[in-house]
Amino acid sequence: MPHVVVKSLPFAAHFTFGSARELIARDRERAQKIVQGLHPHGPRAFRESRRARRHYHHHHHRHGEGGDAADPAPGSTPAPAPPSGGSGTGTDSGGVDVTDAGVTYTASVGVGSPATQYTLLIDTGSSNTWVGADQQYVQTSTSQSTGKSVNVSYGSGSFSGTEFTDEVTIAPGLVIQQQSIGVATQSQGFQGVDGILGVGPTDLTSGTVSGTSTVPTVTDNLFAQGTIEEDSLGIFFQPTTSEGELNGELTFGGTDTSKISGDVTFVPITSTSPASMYWGIDQDVSYGESTQLLSGSAGIVDTGTTLLLLATDAFQAYQQATGATEDQTTGLLSLTESQFDDLQSMFFAIGDTTFEFTANAQIWPRALNSVIGGEEGKIYLVASDLGSPSGQGLDFINGFAWLQRFYSVFDTGNEQVGIANTPFTTATTN
Repeated sequence: MPHVVVKSLPFAAHFTFGSARELIARDRERAQKIVQGLHPHGPRAFRESRRARRHYHHHHHRHGEGGDAADPAPGSTPAPAPPSGGSGTGTDSGGVDVTDAGVTYTASVGVGSPATQYTLLIDTGSSNTWVGADQQYVQTSTSQSTGKSVNVSYGSGSFSGTEFTDEVTIAPGLVIQQQSIGVATQSQGFQGVDGILGVGPTDLTSGTVSGTSTVPTVTDNLFAQGTIEEDSLGIFFQPTTSEGELNGELTFGGTDTSKISGDVTFVPITSTSPASMYWGIDQDVSYGESTQLLSGSAGIVDTGTTLLLLATDAFQAYQQATGATEDQTTGLLSLTESQFDDLQSMFFAIGDTTFEFTANAQIWPRALNSVIGGEEGKIYLVASDLGSPSGQGLDFINGFAWLQRFYSVFDTGNEQVGIANTPFTTATTN
């Protein structure tokens, strides 16, 4: 059975934060929530129980959702800076499109029958799907309350409410029966969006729903219900120079090879906690030919973080190597034109592949400087300080500024992350 890809139409997005300073604060709060959520157990028990079930049911399209998962800190991810937007409907084939809202990505997802469209943040750093932040939940014949409470804290945001099961339409051809969703009775930090499409590792849901060990994600249920062949999600972004541009694609159950240049490099989820609880990988990071920033370090790949975050010592080494200075208005590093002319590529060694993050990739899109309260034509870097030193199990977050240059695969079934180059890896749009 080929993987199913379906497309949804674009919708407008706007911005609800005042400047890059708020954006940096949100990203850092997210990082620190993860660091402080360091848990002594990690997801090993969850993975081993899932592996045993997958081996036993080797020839069946079935997903075991976790059994006795070791508890990560419940809801230990923060909310990204939320955009606001309208909704769209899906009609034609080719992939589930997502909208670049400048600080995060959103998709229009239908809930109920007939479906109400909700604008949801796409978040690989959390795993609960929920609605009701901006637009209230509309119950239909497929809506069923479980009576259980749901509570998730995201660091700079949170929601609480009741668990429902309902029909969820990600796109035509990607319809989930009896998906667990949170229906918020109160939420904080999500103005302008309706909730989150949580596509992080399943065990991040541990402890979020009363009386429940873990909750299958939308990807898990598409797989369990036989709609997709693999329990995985491919994500394609690309650099953008305008707000609200439809320039991303979610591929459930496989990889859209038309978006990839070369092969996908897969690496296992890191064993280092707390990164191991998320889509965590090990990587080396260097600047230019000779400046090593991180070596054998664990961190996460995360659509819900906007910037490229580096542990404080690595960030300081990067700042020194580039000659960048902190811009007092935005809080981002900035470069002069001559410094930008001399800016070297960064290199990310992941598995047996070294990925080049070009000089152009390292700067905020100059056409969008006004979005972050910056000056027209000024050059801002997308790397920022994670807020804690290396060696604490979270040395980096490859956020969406990084992901706009690469294709990423979040493979639950094989407990691995894949990265590939795209036609936009070396684009000069910024």
